[in-house]
Amino acid sequence: MLLSFIPRTQPRLALLFRHFSATPRTMSLPTTVEAITIAKTGGSEVIEKITVPFPEPDPGSIVIKVEYLGVNFIDVYYRKGIYPYKKFPATLGKETAGTIVALPTDEAVLNNETYKKNNFTVGGKVAADFLGTHASYISVPWKQVYPVPENISTRTAAAGLLQGLTAYSFFEEAYKLGRARGATVIGTTSTPGKAELAKRHGADHVILYPLEDTVKRVLEITNGEGVDAVFDGVGKDTFDNNFKLIKRKGTIVSVGNASGPVEPFSPLRLVEKNVKLLRPTMTNYTYTPEEAYYYGKKVFELIGDGTLKINIFKEYPFTADGVRQAQIDLVEGKTTGKLVVKVD
Repeated sequence: MLLSFIPRTQPRLALLFRHFSATPRTMSLPTTVEAITIAKTGGSEVIEKITVPFPEPDPGSIVIKVEYLGVNFIDVYYRKGIYPYKKFPATLGKETAGTIVALPTDEAVLNNETYKKNNFTVGGKVAADFLGTHASYISVPWKQVYPVPENISTRTAAAGLLQGLTAYSFFEEAYKLGRARGATVIGTTSTPGKAELAKRHGADHVILYPLEDTVKRVLEITNGEGVDAVFDGVGKDTFDNNFKLIKRKGTIVSVGNASGPVEPFSPLRLVEKNVKLLRPTMTNYTYTPEEAYYYGKKVFELIGDGTLKINIFKEYPFTADGVRQAQIDLVEGKTTGKLVVKVD
């Protein structure tokens, strides 16, 4: 499905700056933390909440007291074993937000110019993109920690970080999209309610795939030419049709595996229309500290000024049952926005 940001005419909110005459590098740290883990791959029943020792923070890491967790399909992929963990028990999750309780101690990090630009402070709000962070306290390499502006809550930050970084970096690098410069947006969804929500957020056309032939409708909308780019988060079930609705010299960006991984196929399929095919991952676009700083700053600017709208569908408790239900709701398509878990 083709996505775009929607332009806004409202002025951006003024930034607020805080000054500390003396900035401590640490607060007291717990000896144990509560974590959402799995002892093996499998169905949602393998999800547990256990108490684990607090790991010794790395000198280059930031320690965060977590307030909210973001729930994502990638959590399901790891839980099922589509993406492998190196060892068990493994802590789930890749998206969190909270406040800093300890800063790096490595002088090389503290003197890094990009680190300085982030203005990290103990007590400051941050979000993190790092595997294994659905716990009450986490230690994360500093380059994967993103400062959260004063006008954005940690709840919103946990709901918007991964999708925001993915969308912005993919539209910059996987396929250069003219976001607020006139792109025609065609989306697919399963229900009329979801279609109306997509239209309110700027989709020009929304196809109800259970009732309509997606390929036929796309070709009708584009006068038989097809689309310039496809961003496909479904995977196995929709992959073949992408080649039927893409324009000559178009780009297919395989974003996710909601219906399962794409089956192996011959590269000769690309020949018919000279199609470009990518299967990128956001973390390779935010790999260096400079890249992470650039994309994080852009995403939170867009969230802060309202250009990028964050819809939170439901908030779940920080329990094994809560996380299980969140993943079940996500996979069963019951949601129309982001799912978050509140950490008490």
